[in-house]
Amino acid sequence: MSTTYDQLVGILARLHDAPADRIRPEATLGELDVDSLTTVEISIRIERDLGVKVGDDELQPDLTLGDLAGLVDARQTAL
Repeated sequence: MSTTYDQLVGILARLHDAPADRIRPEATLGELDVDSLTTVEISIRIERDLGVKVGDDELQPDLTLGDLAGLVDARQTAL
């Protein structure tokens, strides 16, 4: 996977105590039990650490980590 994916895993690991064996590209935020407060934190960290805005409203329970990495990559490319 991409460096962005690895950075997202790092962000998620710092903010949310998800078991490492469940963190994989096809895992959804819902499967990782990410709650609404954590989605806000993830959104803030993505903007701060990766330089792109992803609204917490975009971080839906059915969004996979791989898709989120693709979204971030696309927005970084557009800058």
